[in-house]
Amino acid sequence: MLRSSNPVLSRRDAFTPAPAQGQSPFIGQQADQYAGQPFGYGQQYGQQYGQPSGQASYGVQAPPEGRMTFDDVITRTAITMAVLVAAAVVSWWSISAGLVPPAVMLPAMLLSALVGFITAFVVTVRHRVSPPLVLVYSAIQGVFIGMLSRLFESLYDGIVGQAVIGTFVAAGVTLAVYKIFNVRVTSTFRKVVIIATAGFAVTMLINLVFALFGIDLGLRGVGNFSALSVLFSAIGVTLAVLNLVLDFDYIERGVRMGAPASRSWLGAFGLTVTMVWLYVEILRILSYFRR
Repeated sequence: MLRSSNPVLSRRDAFTPAPAQGQSPFIGQQADQYAGQPFGYGQQYGQQYGQPSGQASYGVQAPPEGRMTFDDVITRTAITMAVLVAAAVVSWWSISAGLVPPAVMLPAMLLSALVGFITAFVVTVRHRVSPPLVLVYSAIQGVFIGMLSRLFESLYDGIVGQAVIGTFVAAGVTLAVYKIFNVRVTSTFRKVVIIATAGFAVTMLINLVFALFGIDLGLRGVGNFSALSVLFSAIGVTLAVLNLVLDFDYIERGVRMGAPASRSWLGAFGLTVTMVWLYVEILRILSYFRR
């Protein structure tokens, strides 16, 4: 039985060795259960090897690239986060050292946020996972995080350190609850979280459009304390935590089902996106109480 080097991620059924080559990772009802999942493992393997979607794929050979493991996901997440942090440090230092004029900070922050969103969309819709594109996303988001953190730190001394600690504590507690209480993500839960997240994103996009025209809806802002802004930041933190649960479930199911090793990059990408979102929301909600 394979074991992960991370004790928190250690789970008996999750680390059962994948079927040997020539065996199917989907047997009977298990294949039907996962064929309709949004990640499309059942359909992907069935179509790739000529098996009709939703049917058991007896005699399917294992993907030649190997199978996804928790250690792979942990390693790739460490790589994406390292690239992100490095880009954030460089962008912060470039402003502090005077290499980049402070007037460029806001445009660079908005541009990196937009480019990062587009890059994330491309990574998500591509049929095959592109590790270089995932790293490009991490670097772009690092620039955004560095500029945003530099802005907040200039207004509220020490807030970035508090936000970083809060982010990793929230993620760690979420993972511990997920493993200790053996949380199971149902299709209904997944749909509710995805719909709520999409609604939140659309609301924030509308708020941004109004802000560009000088209209303040009171949903966002740096230090603009209001009950509405605190409420939306609290909703953002809650949704980010729930999306972490979806990320953990995606990774665990991928390992259990013997997904291709390349899927570990997608798991790392999902965790990075969610951690960035969680950090931004915690940073904002802390700023409301530091006026």
